[in-house]
Amino acid sequence: MDRADIDVRNATYRQFVTLGRAATAAEVAVAAGLAADAVQASWRRLHDAHALVLDDAGSIRMANPFAARATDFQVEAAGRSWYANCAWDAFGIGAALGVDSRFETHCADCGETIPITVRDGRPDDTSPVWHVLVPAARWWADIGFT
Repeated sequence: MDRADIDVRNATYRQFVTLGRAATAAEVAVAAGLAADAVQASWRRLHDAHALVLDDAGSIRMANPFAARATDFQVEAAGRSWYANCAWDAFGIGAALGVDSRFETHCADCGETIPITVRDGRPDDTSPVWHVLVPAARWWADIGFT
């Protein structure tokens, strides 16, 4: 990854935070002062380097911890909301923004709602646990499932 790709990645993240959703290549291009095709080429390299995830159409699917699609992890932070890809990423949104956050998910077994509030980088309740079905060494084999 070269400096230009890092700059595109940073512009992509800034747009995700600003817009509350994944930006298009054209939107990132305007923000970064580039052509949309240059952003798209950079996104492809970033995808190949596992720095973000594209969908089959070449649009942003994940810019961890942010998800471009609705998930079971909607995070409220700084008066706004974003979707996270998983529980781990839900904690990451508040951390990335440097603010307190809150999200709800549910037990996959019984469906019970599980509220999580994070203040000063720590969850109020430390008793919830989750199980990751896929070993970390295999996450990128199907990162959308993981």
